[in-house]
Amino acid sequence: MKTEIHAETGNEVNPVNNENILFDYQTIQKLDKQFGSSFYLLNVDKLRDNYQKIEEAFKSKYESFIIGYSYKTNYLPYLCKQLSELGAYAEVVSRLEYDLAIKLGENPKRIIFNGPLKSEEDINLALKNESIINIDSIYEIEFVKEYALNNPNQLIKVGLRLNFDISQDGKSPLQEGYDVSRFGICIESGNFQYVINEFKAIENIKLAGLHGHFSTRNREVESYRRITQKLCDIAKEYITDSIDYIDIGGGIYGELPKSFNKTVPTFDDYAEAICQIMNKEFESFEKKPTLILEPGMAMVANTFHFISKVIETKTIRGKYFVLVEGSVHNIKPTMHKHNLPMRIIRQKKYNKSKQVFNIVGYTCMEKDYLAHEITADLPHKNDYIIFENVGAYTIVFNPPFIKERPCIVAADKNEIFVVRKKETIEQFFNEEIYCF
Repeated sequence: MKTEIHAETGNEVNPVNNENILFDYQTIQKLDKQFGSSFYLLNVDKLRDNYQKIEEAFKSKYESFIIGYSYKTNYLPYLCKQLSELGAYAEVVSRLEYDLAIKLGENPKRIIFNGPLKSEEDINLALKNESIINIDSIYEIEFVKEYALNNPNQLIKVGLRLNFDISQDGKSPLQEGYDVSRFGICIESGNFQYVINEFKAIENIKLAGLHGHFSTRNREVESYRRITQKLCDIAKEYITDSIDYIDIGGGIYGELPKSFNKTVPTFDDYAEAICQIMNKEFESFEKKPTLILEPGMAMVANTFHFISKVIETKTIRGKYFVLVEGSVHNIKPTMHKHNLPMRIIRQKKYNKSKQVFNIVGYTCMEKDYLAHEITADLPHKNDYIIFENVGAYTIVFNPPFIKERPCIVAADKNEIFVVRKKETIEQFFNEEIYCF
């Protein structure tokens, strides 16, 4: 696949996404000397902008609305704290993430605990802390019941992640084409009715919410419309008197770079469809249930850049390869072959030499390609390549493989500062974990 990109010279200053961060060769060279030849750059202004756009789109149409930021997408502590200060709850799917939220100073009542694997200890802690907890499987029911019986004076509020058919015209919209999602309490099998009966038998348990996160291929508005409608129907049929929230999960599209040449739903498109149903179904309620959205990629994908120095450009049997101080793991942990938006920051003006070339990484894997078949003036040693839209999953999926993890710096207005230091060998091989 071939991608045409625009190559900048070292004499130009290039705004990224029309914001305050400016890239020129001298600036990046200074950052290189401070932070290393490859590093991530977080655009804090863009992060705030994303949060405010999502919140405004939904809250303008349905007032009782909560954003639960999906920690698993990028749990950089500084980023999580910034979103918390803006008003986001912490949406976590493991005890590790739950403990991180607590360590960052998050109010436990503002933690949404999801995920398919929770121990009895995890559930007891979340219930004791009055966190929002959504039960994913039948085995968790016994833990909740036992805790409720051991704490008869506490009102135990829990939610259920539900599993139901969201196919359209007989076609499944789920990722990878799966017919059936593996998550949640199944409606059709009778498991949902079983859980309802079990909880009703214990006076101090309140079924407070319904959760319906489904990972879909195309993230279509119609899928969210169907999910929202089904959750509302079930809530009104079974838990009218106790419903506090409807949680539709995450997975919505964020703002894509223009170079993707793809038209996707906007935040307003999703909000219009979802909030219309919520307003209609709960119109007669004195207190409408809270709507929860759990965005991850939509919040952070376009807030990060990865900057990497060119080490060498070489030719092998007529093909050009540009080796950089980075890896596919840093920008595309799933190793897909789609080229991300990128730019070349050149040390100086060279004679024009437009070629087709591949950008490859430092690992010993043949498939370590950061970009395939780029058409542009050939990069030279000590130039820099900036990869955009790398904020989702790259930080959390980056494996301890061959080379230490790079530094992460944040740019906020005119200030640039470290939010994760470059890893050292002592940290890579932590002696509290490894036995030498």
